[in-house]
Amino acid sequence: MNTEDTQKLAIMKQDVEIARALSNIKHKIVVMSGKGGVGKSTITVKLAEEFNRDGYKVCILDADIHGPDIPEMMQVHEPEVTLTGNKINPTVTPSGVRVLSIEFFLPSKDTPVIWRGPKKTGAIRQFLSDVNWDGIDVLMVDNPPGTGDEPLTVLQSIPSINGAVIVTTPHKFAIHDVKKCVNMVKHMKIPVLGIIENMSYLKCPSCGEKIFLFGKEGGKYLAEKFNLRFLGKVPFDTRMTATDAPPTLIHSEIRKIFKNLKESLKDR
Repeated sequence: MNTEDTQKLAIMKQDVEIARALSNIKHKIVVMSGKGGVGKSTITVKLAEEFNRDGYKVCILDADIHGPDIPEMMQVHEPEVTLTGNKINPTVTPSGVRVLSIEFFLPSKDTPVIWRGPKKTGAIRQFLSDVNWDGIDVLMVDNPPGTGDEPLTVLQSIPSINGAVIVTTPHKFAIHDVKKCVNMVKHMKIPVLGIIENMSYLKCPSCGEKIFLFGKEGGKYLAEKFNLRFLGKVPFDTRMTATDAPPTLIHSEIRKIFKNLKESLKDR
């Protein structure tokens, strides 16, 4: 058997292990955007928290190898990596949501990951195959922006993905890039669960007027263009990234989006 055949056999064996490891997870959701800086990781965290509040056991897989922000957002400052047998256990955060991130295996949170494509894709596949996913009801994958190695590996490697949630802002440049992300998901024949428009507007603290910093209705435009469900809008709020923030306009909007997302999942 030559080297190429050996590599193909190893990939096939790993595919079998990934399928087995993820087989009992009810919902597998990938959060994506073709544009960086649209708040995709924040949306992932907020939706995971809503699943958690509804009694689901949820885990976020941080697939952003170069910019893993989920641990910081979820207040995981000193993760303790444990094993069950030879499988890595996701870290439980203060809110109860579980998290798995490359950051847990770096010397410090400031250590850069300077890897080329094959090493990154190998790490993602190893996370999928070598992690203890037992007891997880919902797996949410926070994909990095773009349509390259990491997003492609996630979409190709996870069997029976329920669908992708696409995050955008109303800004025309975000819309330009996010169209490519939608087309990628469609090309991969994976359902799009819906579009979320983040940073929709800023509400003036003095007069209550809505200020549209990035334009209007970009998310609805995308949803209509691709005949997709529009899950909702999220305005600017300084408390958006606070996991312990009191109920606000942000929470009520996220809750509406979450309810719409659950409706989309019923169809899958």
